[in-house]
Amino acid sequence: MVELINVKKIDDVYIRCECEASTSQELTDYFTFNVPNAKFHPLYKNKVWDGKIRIFNYMNRTVYAGLLPYVIKFCKDRDYKLQIEDSLAPNSNYDNNFGYELCKKYSNFSLRDYQNDAIVHALNEKRALMVSPTASGKSLMIYLLIRHHIERGEKVLIIVPTTSLVYQMKSDFEEYNGNQSLDIHTIMSGKGKDSDADITISTWQSIYKLKKPWFSKFKVVVGDEAHLFKAKSLTSIMTKLINCPYRYGFTGTLDGTETNKLVLIGLFGNVKQVVSTSELMDKEVLAKLNIKILVLKYPDETCKNNKSNNYHDEIDYIVRNDARNNFIRNLATNLEGNSLLLFQFVEKHGKVLYDLIKEKRPETHFVYGGVESVERENIRKLVEDGTNNIIVASYGTFSTGINIRNLHNVVFCSSSKSRIRNLQSIGRGLRRSDKKNEATLYDIVDDLSWKNYKNYALKHFMERSEIYSKEGFDFKLYSINLKE
Repeated sequence: MVELINVKKIDDVYIRCECEASTSQELTDYFTFNVPNAKFHPLYKNKVWDGKIRIFNYMNRTVYAGLLPYVIKFCKDRDYKLQIEDSLAPNSNYDNNFGYELCKKYSNFSLRDYQNDAIVHALNEKRALMVSPTASGKSLMIYLLIRHHIERGEKVLIIVPTTSLVYQMKSDFEEYNGNQSLDIHTIMSGKGKDSDADITISTWQSIYKLKKPWFSKFKVVVGDEAHLFKAKSLTSIMTKLINCPYRYGFTGTLDGTETNKLVLIGLFGNVKQVVSTSELMDKEVLAKLNIKILVLKYPDETCKNNKSNNYHDEIDYIVRNDARNNFIRNLATNLEGNSLLLFQFVEKHGKVLYDLIKEKRPETHFVYGGVESVERENIRKLVEDGTNNIIVASYGTFSTGINIRNLHNVVFCSSSKSRIRNLQSIGRGLRRSDKKNEATLYDIVDDLSWKNYKNYALKHFMERSEIYSKEGFDFKLYSINLKE
């Protein structure tokens, strides 16, 4: 007897797969994945958790609606019979040039071919996870999509990770609208949540504790920097939008892990690669990128003394190293153009670098979590309009989403192996302007290797170099003896 799976819509978050118990177990196994680095989690160490995530609910036979294509593939691979409720089929049929029509109607900006294609794809599919790199015109695509939905009387919720992006998104929309205001309600810490505005732009931190009824008015949700939506609090927002059929996620990159990718697809829809960074460089949409790897070779005695350090002790030694910090100061103060220096630790590294650089260059700005959003926006505009400014900023505040076209140099002051963090940080320098057509990334690498031993920061760089190669970025290595 051929197995039958009958797929029905529960709401705009979940579908139910009506099937036999044995088939439900197969689906559970099919949607079960090992969580990266689970072995380091306390629950795993205490044998409370097996280190796996199960996306399919065996008891309820439910899975995220965005994973319907995976259910279809599951059945096809096994020759199982599949019945799908009609309401789950996309029924939109937008013309291939509809994005251009929207742009002509709602903005004086011009639309590129890939932007038009992405808009048409999103509207026809109703849900999509759009991978669109920095400076690809993501905010214009979002603007045109939401203008179309507003015209149809559908309210829109846009979720961003930081207060800076709330301001920036609102400002971008008004610029696209000919500097005319739109019916936008912004939500940040301390601001009122209730509004009947056409567009609501909010940080996820401001709304994730709200109950389902608050979300019921929204028919469209846009997740900016959608790679962050794997977090539990962000997932809880998306699962409260039970009557929200249009779901558009935008991100510059995914982190490469299958588990996180499937959760995002489940919440938003299938992945659509809008365009690649290398394509944008070839088309001269993005600035030409030069990557200079500055390998700091520490004295032999220092390497020998640090070879037994654990990760935290090594990083602590590196960021507190006076010779290294003086090297970064000298590098930053001798660079031409506007520069962004990214660090990880505020007090023991960022503050130290800022004070050192500020002594030589008064036009130096310090940005971290404690700096108010209005001040961050003022700094961004100051750098956008100026020359030879230096921003010393934490990864958490300026590595993602911040739009500074007039940025010439990016310096990695802290070691990281995160694919998303590195690519998003690189993206800060890739925007072209009439003042800039190329940018330089300075990747500072700490070589504390001793004989066959390779230190953590050096191994992190090896992972970054693989990212550079995979993305098609050229880079050159420069070996520098650090004199302590």
